[in-house]
Order: sequence, then C-alpha cells, then structure tokens
Amino acid sequence: VPDPTWGNHIAIFKQCGLEVRKYRYYDRKNNKLDLRGMIQDLGRARDGSIILMHACAHNPTGCDPTLEEWKELISVISNKSHIAFFDAAYLGFASGDAELDAQPFRYAVSQHVPVLLAQSFAKSFGLYGERIGSLSVVCGNIEQKEHILSELRCIIRPLYSSPPRHGSSIVKTVLGDAELKQQYYDECAGMATRIKQMRSKLVDALKDAGSNHDWSHITQQIGMFAFTGLDESMCKQLTDEFSIFLTTNGRISMAGLNDSNL
Repeated sequence: VPDPTWGNHIAIFKQCGLEVRKYRYYDRKNNKLDLRGMIQDLGRARDGSIILMHACAHNPTGCDPTLEEWKELISVISNKSHIAFFDAAYLGFASGDAELDAQPFRYAVSQHVPVLLAQSFAKSFGLYGERIGSLSVVCGNIEQKEHILSELRCIIRPLYSSPPRHGSSIVKTVLGDAELKQQYYDECAGMATRIKQMRSKLVDALKDAGSNHDWSHITQQIGMFAFTGLDESMCKQLTDEFSIFLTTNGRISMAGLNDSNL
C-alpha cells in the first residue's frame, strides 16, 4: 500500500490475513510525489505482489501521478508480474471528468496487467450511508473468470449474501438515462471546479494573512483533500485554539471551505 494511504486500508487487508507492506509514495519534505521512490520500491517487491493504488484524488495527500508517470509505474508492475489493485473512491471528484479520472486503470488493462478495481459511489453520488460500490476483476480468460467468480461467491454468501438495492438502483437509474447521466457529469464538474477555486483562494488568504511559507502544493493537489504539511502539534493547536478541524496528519477537507469561512 502507498505511504501514506487511507487509514482503513491496512486494517482491511490485515483482517483478510494478508501481509501488508508500504511503498514510498509522498515526499513529505518537498510536498510532492516521490515517483523515484515508488518505482524503486515496486521494483524491489516480490514478483506477483498485489499493489494497491488510488486511481485518482489520492487520500490523504491529493497528490496524483500524471498519465505519463502512471505509464512508468504500470510498466514496472507489468515487468514484475504484480497485480494492480485500484481503489477508485473519487471518480469525477479529481478532474471533474469521471472518464478522465479512469485513465490509470484503463491504461493498465490495455497493457494486459491483471487488474482489481474497487469502485465507490458513496461520495460522488452523495450516498455515503448506502455504501454503494462494486468490485471488478479483469481476467485473462474464461476459465480464470469462472474460478474467480466462484471464489467471490464463496466470500459473498457468508459475508452479506445479498447487497442492498436502494442506493444501487439510484446509481443505475442515473447512469442508465442519458439526460440524468449528463446532469450528473455536469454537477461533478461543478464540484471539482469549486474545490479548485477554494484551493487558490486558501493559498491567497494565507499570503494575505502574512504567511511567507510556500503553499503552492495545495493548488497542485487534486480532489477533496489538501495535505497541508502541518505536523500533529500544529493540527492540535488549530483545533483547540481556533476550532479549525483537520486530521492530525495534516489533511484538511477542501470541500468544507467556502467564501464565508476562508
């Protein structure tokens, strides 16, 4: 898994009985992607490892590889016979275009890399309480498909048996209707655009407040979150003294900012 990653990833995989190791992802000193570190660690991983990657809007850093950087990473994964496991929780929230945000795993599929895709609609459809998502597996042949499907059914039956239908019916209705689908895409683009504007306004507000620190990484990041670079003591001070709430690793929700509270 990348270092850092969503807090629940490690717990989930450990509960599955997997050995979890971290690969370098974010350069905290320079507030940017550690591409060379990623390539080195993925290259050193045991052949056939499962590599968890955030498809877009990396949580918590908001720092994504470019498409060209993705191609480098996918090349290493292919050469090492790794399995690419994409977590796509924010399609449409990154660039504002779900099709564009899907480029990393679609490119991996085009390179014949084994792909697992965990996709969530909880955020993008405002269905957080419904836990709507899907698991997709790209198989090499029909026989492999049947074996994997059989294993998944064995897991599903004692785990939840039948998924809830309400939230999934909403997603199916919207994406299955051309007019509603376009409205959904337009609204996602509107949310992403507003968040990008908030990034710029936050950096401007910090400068206006007299900060000489380089906050450019905030505008370079993408998605719902900004990885500020603040340490735990700074985050605690902001919360305790100024009622500014953020996680202790320095992650702040850009979606919670607006012109009234900047």
